Amino acid sequence: MLPPIETIVENFEFIEDDYMRLEYLIELGRALPPMPEALRTDENRVRGCESQVWIDTKLDIDPSGPKMSLQGFSDSVIVCGFVALMLSLYNGLAPGKAAETDGLELFRQLQFGSHVTSKRSNGVREMVNRIRRDAARLAA
Repeated sequence: MLPPIETIVENFEFIEDDYMRLEYLIELGRALPPMPEALRTDENRVRGCESQVWIDTKLDIDPSGPKMSLQGFSDSVIVCGFVALMLSLYNGLAPGKAAETDGLELFRQLQFGSHVTSKRSNGVREMVNRIRRDAARLAA
């Protein structure tokens, strides 16, 4: 199970060593709940990522209102960590709030921009764009 995004951010703030930050990112990816093979469809595939990435977006209705429910997976352990970050950020948000939330800001806040390839950065951007588009669609 993934920790709340606030806990993840706090943990990254305490880790100064780049190697340890990468290890923590990989650990987060390993904590992703398994994504069923049936959801690894072409429709759920995120285009523009160097690795294969799938994100399934659903809407859960609870007494407090509709909430985003996401599942994700990548064939790369590092990218699974980025998927975990985005799922921790967006899961449980109301669709309207999710559509307005900039996951790239989290990516910058955690200072990954200078430590990953431009292809990986573009992949994270595509994940964020995909989730925000799905959120806007679900909010409508």
